[in-house]
Amino acid sequence: MKETFKAVVVRSDGDETSYALEDYQLGNQSVDEGDTIVKLAYSSMNYKDMLATQHQGGVIRSYPLIPGIDASGEIVESSHPEAEIGQKVINTCSQAGVTHNGGYSQYLKVPYEWLVTLPEGLSEKEAMIYGTAGLTAAYSVDSLLKHGMTVDQQPEILVTGASGGVGSIALAILHKLGFKKISALIRKDYQEQLVKSLGANQVIWPADLEGNKPLNKRRFDFVLDTVGGQVAAQAMTFIREWGSMTLCGNAGGNQLETTVLPLILRGVNLLGINSQELDIHYRQELWNKLASDWKVVDVLTYDSVGLNQIEATVEALKAGKHMGRTIIDLQDF
Repeated sequence: MKETFKAVVVRSDGDETSYALEDYQLGNQSVDEGDTIVKLAYSSMNYKDMLATQHQGGVIRSYPLIPGIDASGEIVESSHPEAEIGQKVINTCSQAGVTHNGGYSQYLKVPYEWLVTLPEGLSEKEAMIYGTAGLTAAYSVDSLLKHGMTVDQQPEILVTGASGGVGSIALAILHKLGFKKISALIRKDYQEQLVKSLGANQVIWPADLEGNKPLNKRRFDFVLDTVGGQVAAQAMTFIREWGSMTLCGNAGGNQLETTVLPLILRGVNLLGINSQELDIHYRQELWNKLASDWKVVDVLTYDSVGLNQIEATVEALKAGKHMGRTIIDLQDF
């Protein structure tokens, strides 16, 4: 591997936090600790990565640090007995980009146990079109399937934040599985074409979920929420008896101001989606699905930027104007 390579580094000095493309060299044991070095091909931009670049964003634990919770590439060095040189791997759901240097870099040094094998049928680029967003979407769909959502019954399903990374991939997976009654919650007119192209048969707006009743008219059997906050709280009041709702995001806020009535009068299940701590074997299982029966990468909207071009995507995510997925070509400067 190269002794010095390119990486985006986030630095904090008092009340200011900044990030820039720098020359970097492995060697800081606290943030480069690991037995395996991966030459990276692609990374991706998630909402969490945007927060990592912001002052007091709540993601990075100590500075300086290379952000990027996602990465794909091939192993070039390792002392782990199970690792193979040339093995294609994916890093998601680890401490990379949080307490450990992450994927906005040409090389990544991590413990081998953090990595999953790139499944057959999936390229390094396709893996990052999915990224953590795709894995989270698959985890959310799988959780609803395990709580009674079946194609045979054709239930009414609501996906919130439907034009974002997790929401858009979830729509595509649900559509591929054969679900036909899918409502997509969006906020802007220009998002409508995207969500309908991915499988939504109906678009709804935040005003459609307004109301201050602890229980509202039964509209949905299942909700896949990616927003959190008031959106999640309101959506829960529209769920029918024995329905379920997954929660995986907090772009709409950390508070969930609601009552227990949907839970105790309608038996609604709230299913927390914690991709960060996902079991490595289950993670591999979900990646295998995304590479085969649940493969939807060919219908997803994405754009590609270089390591020196991430600012526009950061600002779009910050302003709530980002749609689909953005991948980062780690050889493009």
